[in-house]
Amino acid sequence: MELLVIGIKIFIFISTLNVWLFRFKKKTPYRGSSSNSMREEFAAYGLSESIMYLVGGLKIASALGLILSIWFSWITPYAAGLMAVLMLGAIFMHLKINDPLKKSFPAFLFLVLSLFLIVVHLF
Repeated sequence: MELLVIGIKIFIFISTLNVWLFRFKKKTPYRGSSSNSMREEFAAYGLSESIMYLVGGLKIASALGLILSIWFSWITPYAAGLMAVLMLGAIFMHLKINDPLKKSFPAFLFLVLSLFLIVVHLF
């Protein structure tokens, strides 16, 4: 079980950095509306650039927290909890603009994985 938990933490970390640092200006099949970049996606949600950077910073902080939690397990519920809240927000934004459910899949997957990490940590 420990290896599975570590694998999930690494997966969320790498995926989050990929989206927010390497694919920030690129189109992906999961971007909201028909956006070609993170800026366009947040504009489609009706959110400002400041909110975009706040959300991105929080997601990266959460992902870093998950990596640190490999060695300091007490961080797990905080980092995973923050990620879960952010993923709920992402799902809500996709629903708000009537995106197809497929576009919410990564957020839903990260929500489930984050909740799994919390449950495993607590029990």
